[in-house]
Amino acid sequence: MVIAQEKMTKVCVFLEQHHLPPTPLNYQVAYTYISKSHNELNQTLDYAIRQGHNIDSIFIEQLYFEHLNRNHDMEATMLKNVDGVVTSLANSAQQSQRSITNFAEQVSVCVNSLDEHNIAKTKHALSQLAKHTDVILQQHKKFKETLQKTRLMHREARQQLTKLRKEQLIDVQTGLYKRHYLNQQAQLWITQDKPLCAISIQINNLHEFSEDFGDLVSEVVLNRVAKKIQKYVFESGLPGRTAKDEFVVLMSDIEPETANIIAEKIRVGVEKLKFVSSKSDKNLPKVDLSFGIAKRNDEENFNALARKATHAAHKAHSLQQSAFIAL
Repeated sequence: MVIAQEKMTKVCVFLEQHHLPPTPLNYQVAYTYISKSHNELNQTLDYAIRQGHNIDSIFIEQLYFEHLNRNHDMEATMLKNVDGVVTSLANSAQQSQRSITNFAEQVSVCVNSLDEHNIAKTKHALSQLAKHTDVILQQHKKFKETLQKTRLMHREARQQLTKLRKEQLIDVQTGLYKRHYLNQQAQLWITQDKPLCAISIQINNLHEFSEDFGDLVSEVVLNRVAKKIQKYVFESGLPGRTAKDEFVVLMSDIEPETANIIAEKIRVGVEKLKFVSSKSDKNLPKVDLSFGIAKRNDEENFNALARKATHAAHKAHSLQQSAFIAL
C-alpha cells in the first residue's frame, strides 16, 4: 500500500512538472514510467527529458501508441486470419456445390436410362439416392446462406476496425495525422532509403489567442490553420500535429527548395484567414507562423528530424523570417 501511494504521488508530481492534464492516457504512461515496467518507454522518455524536449500530451500519446497500445495490431492480425478462413470456406463451398450438382445430374441420367435386369429395384435404389442428393443440396444451400451471413458480419467488423484505426491515426481536433503515425511512416521510408524532408509549422501567437480570447477561439484558429495545411500539402506529404502549437509535414523525395515553396503557399493561405470576434465584431490579430525546413542527413528517426525542423522554425522566428532551412 505504501509503495502504491508513493507511485501515485510520483505520477502526480510528474504530470504537474510537465504541465500534463491528468487524463487516463497521460496517467497510464506516467504510471508505467514511474513503475519502470517498460524498458523501451523509459529509455525513450528519459532521453527526451535529458535533451530538454517538450513533454506534452501529444508526445505522451505517441509513447502510448508506440509502446503500450498493441491491441490494434493483434486485432488486425486476427481479422486477417479470419478473412483467409472465410475466403477459403467460400472457395470450398463453390467447389463442393459444383461437384454435387454434377453428381446429381449423373444420377438423374442413370435413373432415366436404366432398362436391364431387375430395373424396378435398381430404379428405386437410384431414386432414393437422388432424394438423398437433394437433401445434401438443401443442406449445402443452408450452408451457403450461413456463410453469406458470416461474410456480412466479417465486413461489418472490418468497417468497425477501419473506424477504430482512423481514430487512432487522426487527431480529432485538427483532422491531421497523429505524431506516432508520422514516426511509423518515417521509419518505413528510412528503411527504403528514401530522402526525407520535414516542414515544422509553428503558430507563434496561439497562446496569445487563448489568453486574450479564450480556448475556444484558439481551437478555431488551430483547426483553420490545419485545414489550410491540408489544402496546400494535398498529396505531396503527410501533415501531422506534433505539439500543441506545432504541425509537421513529412515528405519523401522532395528537396528543401521545393519544401520551401510549399511552406510559402501555406503561409500566404493562412495570411488570408480572417478571424472576427463574435462579441465585439472586431477583427482579431493575424496568425503569426514560423516555418522550419529540415532535410534528413543522419537522423535515425522522425523525432530527430522533427526536432531539427522545430529548431529551424525557432531560428526563423528569432531572425524575424518566415522560414529557415536547416540542411
